[in-house]
Amino acid sequence: VLTSLSAPTLLVQMNPTPQFKPVASKSRKTVRSSQCLEERRSQSSKAATVRTRTKPSRKQTRPQSSPVSLPCFRNTTILPPEFFQIDALDLAPHLLGKFLRRDDVVLQITEVEAYRPNDSACHGRFGVTARTAPVFGPGGHAYVYLCYGLHTMLNVVADKEGAGAAVLIRACAPVCGLETIQERRGQQTEKPILLTGPGKVGQALGITTEWSNHPLYTPGN
Repeated sequence: VLTSLSAPTLLVQMNPTPQFKPVASKSRKTVRSSQCLEERRSQSSKAATVRTRTKPSRKQTRPQSSPVSLPCFRNTTILPPEFFQIDALDLAPHLLGKFLRRDDVVLQITEVEAYRPNDSACHGRFGVTARTAPVFGPGGHAYVYLCYGLHTMLNVVADKEGAGAAVLIRACAPVCGLETIQERRGQQTEKPILLTGPGKVGQALGITTEWSNHPLYTPGN
């Protein structure tokens, strides 16, 4: 479930569960969150990249024991389908700072990567298959796949039905459920390395490919 705080602050709550990276061509864009952003263009890839100049403070990233006990989550609302049904390059930056929630785990999205169907790395470039069918659904659904048969990658489907675009959740910061995250990740650290990588995000949320096509705008448990 993607939700919003007082002003739209995205939160994805999944008990059916599920998050992006920098480097982009005209059809791909990676964005990272920070207090100060620097946009750079790569001549080799013609990529539009947004990078952080400052790291989030330890106070900001240290998870709490339970999402239910956090006052800031009491007024959250689930983001509607229309929020996601825009161009992937436009959706990507709007996902930064939003939250993904499944059971007691709440993650704040800090890095994403957008893929349009004309991108050679986009799974929708060859059309609809059994695995990629969710990418062609309406924006707001999850597209989950295995990378190298090991890493569970969570994507947020973007744009209108049939577009074949998505935003990959590449990194997050833990907000709640640190013990659960550490157990799933097999690491006891609280450092950013715990969730810097799309496979780590999927593992922390405890999702599988069964969550592919799950509507992120519906309530989880």
